[in-house]
Amino acid sequence: MSLKNWLKNGWLKPHKTSKQEIGNLFKIVDRDLGDAQRKDVSPDWRFGIAYNAALKLCTILLYCEGYKSENTYAHYRTIQSLPLILGNDRSNDAAYLEACRIKRNIVEYDYAGSTSDSEADELIGFVKKLYAEVSEWVVKDHSGDV
Repeated sequence: MSLKNWLKNGWLKPHKTSKQEIGNLFKIVDRDLGDAQRKDVSPDWRFGIAYNAALKLCTILLYCEGYKSENTYAHYRTIQSLPLILGNDRSNDAAYLEACRIKRNIVEYDYAGSTSDSEADELIGFVKKLYAEVSEWVVKDHSGDV
């Protein structure tokens, strides 16, 4: 499967991004990473904030490639685009983020207290690594586009 196939299936729509839009998304990631590391916030909320940062990083990838997820399953498709953009070796990362998406939905909508500090810290660590990779990718592959 490719992003072009996703577009044909109606799962994506074309999107023209800009340096300002990508810069704003990186600022959201910076804010969320900072907030997620606060120890005076519940583990559930820290996890949710870190998840949002990861989602924004995947959004940056998708926008730089010229696409945006359709509203139906938007988070799922945005996350699943990660290996399509950065390579199939990132399939486990997409699976991890999908598990995080499901957990985030539980703590956001169903019940509180199901996330530990170590789970939040693990996701924060993952997001920091992904942030470095996405930043490098944007500079290397898309600095002239956005």
